[in-house]
Amino acid sequence: MLRGLQEVSKECTELNIPFHLLLGYAKDVLPPFVVQQGVGGLVTDFCPLRVPRQWVEDVRERLPEDVPFVQVDAHNIVPCWVTSPKQEYSARTIRGKIHSQLPEFLTEFPPVVRHPHPPSCPAEPIAWDACYSSLQVDRSVAEVEWATPGTSAGLAVLQSFIAERLKSFSTQRNDPNKAALSNLSPWFHFGQVSTQRAILEVQKHRRAHRESVDAFVEEAVVRRELADNFCYYNENYDSLQGAYDWAQTTLRLHAKDKRPFLYELQQLEQATTHDPLWNAAQLQMVREGKMHGFLRMYWAKKILEWTRSPEEALQFAIYLNDRYELDGRDPNGYVGTLWDGLWGGGPLL
Repeated sequence: MLRGLQEVSKECTELNIPFHLLLGYAKDVLPPFVVQQGVGGLVTDFCPLRVPRQWVEDVRERLPEDVPFVQVDAHNIVPCWVTSPKQEYSARTIRGKIHSQLPEFLTEFPPVVRHPHPPSCPAEPIAWDACYSSLQVDRSVAEVEWATPGTSAGLAVLQSFIAERLKSFSTQRNDPNKAALSNLSPWFHFGQVSTQRAILEVQKHRRAHRESVDAFVEEAVVRRELADNFCYYNENYDSLQGAYDWAQTTLRLHAKDKRPFLYELQQLEQATTHDPLWNAAQLQMVREGKMHGFLRMYWAKKILEWTRSPEEALQFAIYLNDRYELDGRDPNGYVGTLWDGLWGGGPLL
């Protein structure tokens, strides 16, 4: 995030737009800044998860009453609360609602132009090294080398996907041995490339790759926005209580299934199970901050098989996903661990 913000800061300077970076909790530093600078209105992005929603609420409570505070859902193409007023059951039930509103919301962005007037509140120089030092993060998880932060790098990945991998996306995206994925999820997650920009660019090639473009829209729009819908309307999105009744019943029925292998969290984290395929997927996540989506289903189901209870399995899966995935702490991650690992019938083995 911070390395991406360095690029934003540079671009803002070139556009004569002041970029202020405030260190601290938003509730503590943003309202005083608004008052001191005489800010006339505040705009924020949207995330359906409880922690970011609480951040927004905390700021709202501390703002002066005469300062408008607007939330815009740039996380989705169709705003989450516009798509549906309730939790949708599946992709089948939300697909039509999204597609019917894409003509209104899937539009080109207006061009960003240089601001014609000098800023009334110039920004102070940013000590980026001090910003990095102030982060209270787990530094034992190293930065990855394959993903360069920032919008420019993300757009380059988008263009390489269109030029090299889009043509095979519809037929090979579920094959971990093929390079057919977009690999855009880290830039989507940190807001450095919007899904809307990706769809606008990919759709330009629908005549040549109709099936792949449609498949990408299904994955990047319908399935992704379904995950936001689930987390927005289901306060238990990261626990078994958030699963449907039939899924909870299935888990109870198989809670006593025999488990020939049981692993502790440390063994799973270090990829020391008896299963070389699972270990490879786990190591890729630890080293690269990503895992092929089709393998993640296998990864999550095996955690359920190798732990003492569904509750422990979900706890372990969320911990590993959020600690190592570049797009961890994301609606897709919570929905993925529930769906991939914990929902389904039949015995565990």
